[in-house]
Amino acid sequence: MTEHPLWMLLPWAVFAVAAGVKFWHLTTAFRRHLLDTPTPSQRFRQSLERIWQRDQKAA
Repeated sequence: MTEHPLWMLLPWAVFAVAAGVKFWHLTTAFRRHLLDTPTPSQRFRQSLERIWQRDQKAA
């Protein structure tokens, strides 16, 4: 059997990519907290509050 030796690296490359993606997803919350960016629910709440304040001023 004369397989090319680089084919043995393919499973390791797949594993490395999968581990990187998993690490990225796991650290998303920490990065958001460190960068102090609001979560989607916080942004939605803030937009609702702005709409409510505009309605209060108009009334």
